[in-house]
Amino acid sequence: MSSVMGSLLRVGVLLSALLVIVGGVIFLIQHPHETFNYSAFKGEPARFRQVNLIIQEALNFRGRSIIQLGLILLIATPVARVIFSLFGFLFEKDWTYVVITFIVLTILLNSLLTF
Repeated sequence: MSSVMGSLLRVGVLLSALLVIVGGVIFLIQHPHETFNYSAFKGEPARFRQVNLIIQEALNFRGRSIIQLGLILLIATPVARVIFSLFGFLFEKDWTYVVITFIVLTILLNSLLTF
């Protein structure tokens, strides 16, 4: 179980890093001479805050959306590890760790899904 979890984490992090790098390259190609004003904070548009819009924009090869998708994958990787651990402990019938892992998963999902 630990080798599969290690592989899950490794693949998730490498895939997210690849997406961020590819998105960064595409962004630089699409915006070669754009300058940014960092003196005033501007919130991100909805297309960079909603998962369905991020995926839709990433499929259209928009650089910033591909970067956002990579970051979402990076956040989802440890959550996937906790879910995998829950099923592993259920399979092993280790009820103490099932309860602990379920509590951790509940806290993670609560923090990710509430605004």
